[in-house]
Amino acid sequence: MPGEPMPELSSLVKLKYVKLGYQYLVNHFLSLLLIPIMAIIAIELFRMGPEEILTVWKSLHFDLVYVLCSCFFVIFISTVYFMSKPRTVYLVDYSCYKPPVTCRVPFATFMEHSRLILNENPKSVEFQMRILERSGLGEETCLPPAIHYIPPTPTMDEARSEAQMVIFTAMDDLFKKTGLMPKDIDILIVNCSLFSPTPSLSAMVINKYKLRSNIKSFNLSGMGCSAGLISVDLARDLLQVHPNSNAIIVSTEIITPNYYKGNERAMLLPNCLFRMGSAAILLSNRRSDGWRAKYKLSHLVRTHRGADDKSYFCVYEQEDKDGNIGINLSKDLMAIAGEALKANITTIGPLVLPASEQLLFLLSLIGRKIFNPKWKPYIPDFKLAFEHFCIHAGGRAVIDELQKNLQLSGEHVEASRMTLHRFGNTSSSSLWYELSYIESKGRMRRGDRVWQIAFGSGFKCNSAVWKCNRTIKKHKDGPWSDCIGRYPVFIPEVVRL
Repeated sequence: MPGEPMPELSSLVKLKYVKLGYQYLVNHFLSLLLIPIMAIIAIELFRMGPEEILTVWKSLHFDLVYVLCSCFFVIFISTVYFMSKPRTVYLVDYSCYKPPVTCRVPFATFMEHSRLILNENPKSVEFQMRILERSGLGEETCLPPAIHYIPPTPTMDEARSEAQMVIFTAMDDLFKKTGLMPKDIDILIVNCSLFSPTPSLSAMVINKYKLRSNIKSFNLSGMGCSAGLISVDLARDLLQVHPNSNAIIVSTEIITPNYYKGNERAMLLPNCLFRMGSAAILLSNRRSDGWRAKYKLSHLVRTHRGADDKSYFCVYEQEDKDGNIGINLSKDLMAIAGEALKANITTIGPLVLPASEQLLFLLSLIGRKIFNPKWKPYIPDFKLAFEHFCIHAGGRAVIDELQKNLQLSGEHVEASRMTLHRFGNTSSSSLWYELSYIESKGRMRRGDRVWQIAFGSGFKCNSAVWKCNRTIKKHKDGPWSDCIGRYPVFIPEVVRL
C-alpha cells in the first residue's frame, strides 16, 4: 500500500528532532543554566530600586591592602596564563604541484607499457589491469618522465630531476602567492619517504634558493604517506620555541627510483596507485600573519602501532626473489589501518567532539562493560565536529573503509575520491590536493573545521584539525584550475579496459 511507509518516515523525523533537542540541551547546558540565574538576579535588582542598591554598595567595606593584593593576584595569574599559552600556529597558504600534460598516463598507455615490460609474465599484466580497473584512478594521473621510457630508467639523475621539478615548482608558486622572500625562511622541513639522497632534499632546496646559513632544516624519510602531518607536528613544536618565525614544509614522494619491475603481486600494487605530486606549505606564529592566514592549527594527534609486528611489516620495502626492490603491501593492511584509526579517534575524540556525543559514547562504554559486552559500540558522529574531511587518498578501499567506519556521506569524502581520480595517490601531499579541491569548489567558510587523516608505514595514523580563519574565494589558479568545473564525476566500481 502506498501509505504504509509513512508511519516509519514520521517516526524517523520525530527521532531526528529528539536527537537534535538532546544535542542542543547537552551542548548548551551551562548557557541554559545561567540564563534563569541571570534573569532572577536582574528581576531582584529591578525590584530593589537604585536607592536600595546604593545603600547596599555603601555598606560594603573594602580594605585598601586587600584590594591591591587582589588586583596583583589577578594580574599575576593573567600574566602566567598568557605566557604559558601555546603560540598560535597559522597556515598562511600552500601550493600544490600540477604535473604537465606530457606526464599523463592514460589507462591504455599504462597497460601497453606493462605488457612490454612484463612480456614474459602475462598473469602479472592481467593482475595490474584488474587493480587499475577497480582503483578509482582516472585517465589524467601522471608519472615522471623516467617511467615513460621502455624500459623505465630509474637512475639517480632522473630521480633528482623529478625532485627538482616537483619541489621547486611548488615552492616558486608558494613564494608568488605569499610574497615571502627565500631569505626570510626560518625553518625548512622536507619529507620524502623513499628517496633519500646525499646531500639531502632539504640541502637541495637550500642550495637552489640560497637560504640563510642559520636556517633550521630537517629532512624526514621512511615515514610513509602520513609524513606530511608529522612535518606539521615538527614545525608546530619548533614554532613554540622560536618566536616570530615561519616554517616551510615540502611534502612529496619521488616515484622514479621506486618503480617495481618484478612479478610479485603484493609489490605491483604501488605501481598502479602511486603518482607524482608535491605540496609546499607556509606556517607561521607571527601575529601579523593572522589576518591573511587561511587556517590556524587546533589539534594534531599521532598514533604509532609499530610495536605490533603485523603493523610494522604491513607496508614493507624489500627485495623479491629476483632481487627487484619494491614495497610489499600486506593483505591485512585495511584491518591494521582500522585499528590505528580507532586508537587515533580515542585520543582526538575528547578534543573535538561536542559534549552530547562524548556523553553517549561514555554511556555506551559503561553499558558494554557492566551490562552486556555484546552491545554494539556507539560510533560518535564526527560530522558534528567537522564541516570538511580530508582522508588520505591512498586508494579506493581506504576511502570506502573510512566512510563506512565514520558514517560519512558521499559529499564528505568527495574531495578524497576526486583527488584520487584526478591525481592518484600522491602520498603525503594528497591531503593538500583535497583541501585545494574544497577551496576550489568555494565551500570553505570562516569558522569551518577541517579534519585531515593520513596513514603511513610503520604503521601510523595521524590526524590534524584546522579551523578556517577567513572565507576563501574560489581559486583561479592551482592544481584544479582547468578541471574543477568537471568535478565531481561518477566513478564506476569497475572500469573495463
